[in-house]
Amino acid sequence: MPREKELSRKASFRQKLDKQLKDKKTLPSTSGYEFQPLYTPEDAPGADYEERLGYPGEFPFTRGVQASMYRGRFWTMRQYAGFGTASESNERYRYLIEKGQTGLSVAFDLPTQMGYDSDDPVSAGEVGKVGVAVDSLEDMEVLLKGIPLDKVSTSMTINSTAFVLLSLYLAVAEKQGVPFSSLSGTIQNDILKEYIARGTYVFPPKPSLRLITDIFEFAGGNVPKWNTISISGYHIREAGASAVQEIAFTFLNGMTYVRAAMDAGLEVDAFGERLSFFFNAHNNLLEEVAKFRAARRLWAKIMRDKFNAVNPKAQMLRFHTQTAGCTLTAQQPEVNVARVTLQALAAVLGGTQSLHTNSKDEALGLPTMESATVALRTQQAIAFESGVTDMIDPLGGSYAIEALTDRIESEAMRIIEEIEAGGGMVDAIEKGIVQRQIEDSSYSYQKEIEAGERIIVGVNSFSESSETPIPVLRIDPKLETEQVGRLRDLKARRDNAAVSRALANVKAAAESSDNIMPPTLEAVKAYATIGEIVGTLRDVFGVFRAG
Repeated sequence: MPREKELSRKASFRQKLDKQLKDKKTLPSTSGYEFQPLYTPEDAPGADYEERLGYPGEFPFTRGVQASMYRGRFWTMRQYAGFGTASESNERYRYLIEKGQTGLSVAFDLPTQMGYDSDDPVSAGEVGKVGVAVDSLEDMEVLLKGIPLDKVSTSMTINSTAFVLLSLYLAVAEKQGVPFSSLSGTIQNDILKEYIARGTYVFPPKPSLRLITDIFEFAGGNVPKWNTISISGYHIREAGASAVQEIAFTFLNGMTYVRAAMDAGLEVDAFGERLSFFFNAHNNLLEEVAKFRAARRLWAKIMRDKFNAVNPKAQMLRFHTQTAGCTLTAQQPEVNVARVTLQALAAVLGGTQSLHTNSKDEALGLPTMESATVALRTQQAIAFESGVTDMIDPLGGSYAIEALTDRIESEAMRIIEEIEAGGGMVDAIEKGIVQRQIEDSSYSYQKEIEAGERIIVGVNSFSESSETPIPVLRIDPKLETEQVGRLRDLKARRDNAAVSRALANVKAAAESSDNIMPPTLEAVKAYATIGEIVGTLRDVFGVFRAG
């Protein structure tokens, strides 16, 4: 149909539709634009098909990073877990593997994330609460007992202390007799989003970036199958960012890491292969699918055009997805199963490489064994029963999906260019620009909920006068006392002279330009603790204080 005739037909249809809908309001997306009630070919023109879409496994990877996608293999089913002591968490990991989980995902408690030992006064009341307490190699050995590290991929959500946790993991692999070249997994290692959204930073940005590039360099030569960073939009979205902001700010962080690595003399086509990403999946299924597709295309262009990457694997955006914790409600928690299913389906339709599905009780506490099993079964039902894995990019070519994909890519690029022109991401973080934009987005979203414009089932609509409580996992307070006791026992019986020498070597590396990883690995093998290693670096690097 000629273009003029199609435009006229569309205008006529919209007039008819407007009369039928009258004053019915269309709620905008989380990114502020209104969805059209109907999309046509004019909204997603296909003249530049090869540049915008192409084929799966080929630049710009809009349709997926592998030619066969889930026809070849499913995504890694990786349930995030960790609580209490290493022994308890090990039991949960082995349980989930028995139930069909295909990869580990380790949650650490706040002291571990921020470089404090369990016996530090700062840690009191937080040991083992939001994740597992890991103080030393002894804890890591227990955490991974009976888990073959050459056969299981492990993801560790750890940032400011990532260099220590990776060293602990490598030390356990040595004890198991597993060569580093056989290890696969990911450390989050994304410090910039900590300054933006989470707050578990230790050191200022500059030395923190140095630690990240040291990990890139060390792992590139010693742990070739390890993803050395998982650049996270997840926590940015949890803090209140829109879908577009999630992509834009995540990629600005990613670009900062790429530049830091290149400035350190690393080759983009080499370390670029081991970059991975971590995104959030929200309730608006079509917007989320489009977001993932836009992200792949945009990152491929950034790596090619801004950093001259020619290796296709360095241009690919590979990502893990977690369903949105911030959308879960304490009211009518059973409804969370439906929310998680929609979000997981969006991730799969969007082409994720790895997926964690939240449990229905996570707005109330840590997930019970039963709720964690239901969350895993949700992934398995999508994989084996839904049929969406039988086709590669099944929504590709949809007028609505392609139009939304184009719009998200365009608006994310606009934000990226604005921040870059203003001095870059580190400068924008230090000035609070990024934080304010996220706060504004979060405030607008909350106003819509409170005004009843955005329906949250069971919260501001369809509520129940009374609800039946569900079981909630509680952490026994005595576990903290037991963890502290074990740590003090370790410190008394280890070779403390060897620990002191190892820590001196860590400090010397930090004060020079030497890579921090080799002395850190030797320190953990001597049973130096996380608190001791990080404390040593605090003396050299200082600490970051939010302004």
